[in-house]
Amino acid sequence: MRVFLQQPARGADPARYLQLTLQPDLFGGWELLHESGPLGGRGKLRRELYLQQDQAQAEFDKARDAHLHRGYAITYASGDTPP
Repeated sequence: MRVFLQQPARGADPARYLQLTLQPDLFGGWELLHESGPLGGRGKLRRELYLQQDQAQAEFDKARDAHLHRGYAITYASGDTPP
């Protein structure tokens, strides 16, 4: 599952993006990837590992909803679509 969010530029701050990806790992667990940064600039990647899919899904939903609350908008989603 993957969702790509963008936040428009605000004043002198450039537009930003966040990509959340939830995928199974090779050992039966789940991996949540957070990739973020300014659009067209250098981003950073953070990885979180979970043993259970439901726990990973809850964190995915929590991160997505927190960024939607901060003014980001979903521009692309694959897999299960957000509510």
